[in-house]
Amino acid sequence: MHDDKAECGNLATLLQQLGQDLDKYLRFEHPDAMLNASNWRNALGRSLPEDGIGIDNVMAEIGRDLIPNGGPISSPGFTSFITTGATSIGTLANVASAVAAPQRMSLTAFNFLEELSLQWMAEMFELPSNMQGLYSSGGSVANIVALGAARQHTFEQRLGIDPAQEGISHPCRIYTTEASHHTIHRAAAVLGFGRNAITTIASDALGRMSPQALKKQLETDIDTSFIPIAIVATAGTTSTGAIDPLKEIGEIAREHSIWFHIDGAYGLPGILDPKTRPLYEGLSLADSVIVDPHKWLGAPVGIGATFVRDRNILNRAFTQGASDYLEGSMTDNTAQHSMDSLGIPYCDFGVELSAPSRGAVVWALIREIGKTGIRERVCRHNAMAKYVAERARAHPNLEVVQEPTLSICCFRYVSNEWENLNELNTRIHRQLVHNNRNIPSTAVINGTLAIRPCFVGARTSWQQANDLVDEVIATGRQLIEQKT
Repeated sequence: MHDDKAECGNLATLLQQLGQDLDKYLRFEHPDAMLNASNWRNALGRSLPEDGIGIDNVMAEIGRDLIPNGGPISSPGFTSFITTGATSIGTLANVASAVAAPQRMSLTAFNFLEELSLQWMAEMFELPSNMQGLYSSGGSVANIVALGAARQHTFEQRLGIDPAQEGISHPCRIYTTEASHHTIHRAAAVLGFGRNAITTIASDALGRMSPQALKKQLETDIDTSFIPIAIVATAGTTSTGAIDPLKEIGEIAREHSIWFHIDGAYGLPGILDPKTRPLYEGLSLADSVIVDPHKWLGAPVGIGATFVRDRNILNRAFTQGASDYLEGSMTDNTAQHSMDSLGIPYCDFGVELSAPSRGAVVWALIREIGKTGIRERVCRHNAMAKYVAERARAHPNLEVVQEPTLSICCFRYVSNEWENLNELNTRIHRQLVHNNRNIPSTAVINGTLAIRPCFVGARTSWQQANDLVDEVIATGRQLIEQKT
């Protein structure tokens, strides 16, 4: 018994009810949410309630009005965003963390798993042995943390300035390609460099950074007042899955004493595939690397990780000092209670103070299927992309726009009976989305609009790869017949 009106127990019964509603949703027999938009907007769009209706009625509304009107991201045929539907163990571990350790701080098993799971990922993805990590909400923040470390290191080493304390008073440069994720631009803005600090380096025909163009740009900038903050390479671009030549770029970074950052938010797990592993040569040269467990690993959205060689630099870049209400917490080995210490001070290594226990989720994902299970998933998805490309090459009305590197295949429908092929493929894509079975995205590559499936979801099977190609062919034919 407690005084608050909110239910704070009875989870076994409530989670069983929720689980039944979610299992029904995961059969994907429901229509798209927008088809019922007027219904769920009317049901949910109420004015602020003065009095509550009780948990049983709220649970009924969740099962009736909310869950059936969720999005298609978890469905097997969804290959659009690289974030995917969480696996069952990821969902359950997320719930366990929310209840038993809603904060990552303090000496609990959850705090222990923050570090252990980061170590597991570093080992699994063959990162340098001295790299340590930090969880955040995803690639956006993970890149901010990594480039914050680059800022701290560069200003300390080149100018003897603490930028976290004194700010930035010099114009800076960050070198990357046009294909790098737009969060690099956001990080430049947030960290005080400004978006204009981004210097775009030319790419080759496959969308990979040109080492020669990078060298030329650095030579041009040597005699300027610009401070080179970082060279950002991408291991798996969002549009095509291209992997920059990491070894050559890393060696150039070493030669010029510039921080080398690798954005592997999507593509870092590709190192597990023996066929693509050679593309990751040079990973050992990185000063920082990021990866998003909420992509290929199947975690719930909201989990990214940053790895750096020296976590102390993160402390210098982001620490805020102890709060008065936390003073007196013990940090030695005499702790007898979980609140005698805050554990590893992750709050001093990034931008978040309050943060959930994300490590338990990643630990559970790896514990369930192991490195072997994750490798099998990565290899399967990479093979699916190559299979789609093979089918496209074999069909007279399909064309591969960009050969797959990882699990993304960019292809399009072609026909002499339709003048504007970008328009045709846009219409094909919109029809696919409205059919609600196979939902890829599109990508524009050198002016050509391509249909772009990205295979990362644990629920996605070979059937979806085959069905997608069949549906593109059938939809293209249908649109041309309607036109003529």
